[in-house]
Amino acid sequence: MSFRVRSSKFRHVYGQTAKKEQCYDNIRVSKSSWDSTFCAVNPKFLAIIVECGGGGGFIVIPLKQTGRQAPDAPIVGGHKGPVLDIAWDPFNDNVIASSSEDCVVKVWQLHDYGLTRTMTEPVVDLVHHQRRVGLVLWHPSASNVLLSAGSDNLIVIWNVGTGEAMVVIDTVPDQICKDKKIRVLDPRTGEIEEEATSHEGSKGSRAIFMKNGLVFTTGFSKMSERQYSLRAPGHLNDPIVMTELDTSNGVMFPLYDPDTNLVYLCGKGDSVIRYFEITPEPPFVHYINTFQTSDPQRAIGMMPKRGCDVQACEITRFYRVNNNGFVAVHPFVVPRKSELFQEDLYPDTVGDTPAITAEEWMEGSDADPILISLKDGPVFSTPRKELKKVVKKSNVLDKKRTASQMKTAAPEAADGESAGLSEEAVIVKHDDKIQKLEARLAANGESAAGGGAAPAGPARLEVPAATDQLGPDEV
Repeated sequence: MSFRVRSSKFRHVYGQTAKKEQCYDNIRVSKSSWDSTFCAVNPKFLAIIVECGGGGGFIVIPLKQTGRQAPDAPIVGGHKGPVLDIAWDPFNDNVIASSSEDCVVKVWQLHDYGLTRTMTEPVVDLVHHQRRVGLVLWHPSASNVLLSAGSDNLIVIWNVGTGEAMVVIDTVPDQICKDKKIRVLDPRTGEIEEEATSHEGSKGSRAIFMKNGLVFTTGFSKMSERQYSLRAPGHLNDPIVMTELDTSNGVMFPLYDPDTNLVYLCGKGDSVIRYFEITPEPPFVHYINTFQTSDPQRAIGMMPKRGCDVQACEITRFYRVNNNGFVAVHPFVVPRKSELFQEDLYPDTVGDTPAITAEEWMEGSDADPILISLKDGPVFSTPRKELKKVVKKSNVLDKKRTASQMKTAAPEAADGESAGLSEEAVIVKHDDKIQKLEARLAANGESAAGGGAAPAGPARLEVPAATDQLGPDEV
């Protein structure tokens, strides 16, 4: 009787923990119960959703800025409610999207050195959802195409360059990720092409596309056992693999590396990372190993392949945030003795150049991502021109537009009090001044009508400096 060991160059992949001085500490990670990874990383920055007063925000740390972070470190804090999800633009390492309980999606652009003060002005506000927005996701090959999904059961596909919703999908009858269904949709029409039951448990599920159109899902059984499955397109109702893992109650996030065909399962509240290799032969989903850590994870982010250290044979890297705000860095490595570039470990990978534009995608074009070689080491996004702040057409009664124009027209208020106020406070203040002026004008008119002494010349109204520059539409 013979025993045959499966041949795979990834059988011996192992995780490591970087030294403490190479990690990050003192992060006020969000305490929200929303099912999100709360962390996003790219070759330049680490972003983590944090607790903050007066709304919601997230911290952005340049990767080289390791160690203990200042307790008053600046954040990206323009949302009026807790931030629920964040995602880096795959083609510009300085651009990130965020979604929030305030129903708004915002897109931000940062400098290479990160934040020097709290940022509150996004490049664009994307407004359409009527309830909280829990998911944002960039298109993998088209520039400026962003998807958002909210608790209003809507999926919106945006053109970030114009700030407009290109597609609004309202064909999903229940809350996305929580209705026990898996659906394949046409992203331009919203038509449901295939629908099946994903997992029978009521807790959150996740699904990702893999090579050759295969779909990998995670979820819960009726008995609240955590499961994963592998399904083929056209046969979603009949899983190729359906396996139960454990009885933990944390949602599992499948993180996928298409170059190696490895799937990493990271559960919220878990202290382990399980990883599997997907192959064409049974059992199709091959368990490789479990990376054990000493504390549960509150947030986790996965480095894109173009940010990995090829000289160390690193095939991926995780950033795990625990409940105490410590961010541990975990490189996953294939043991090799040679120091030469390992071509079999690093096939050409997804690069930082979009294959098509948002307009071309909307017109019906599809394109695979443009691939690059990692032979020369990590690849940072090619420097691009700064994004211009998107100004959308709006009604003259739109308060946001009015506040923005007031801020531009009157950078310094005459009495020195308005400069530091929020836009809403400035609006209220100017309305109050206008009402007082109207009252004085009405009083002067009544005096003239009542036979009082007429003024020597025409009445002159003293208009405050902050309002005398306003156009007729604003007044």
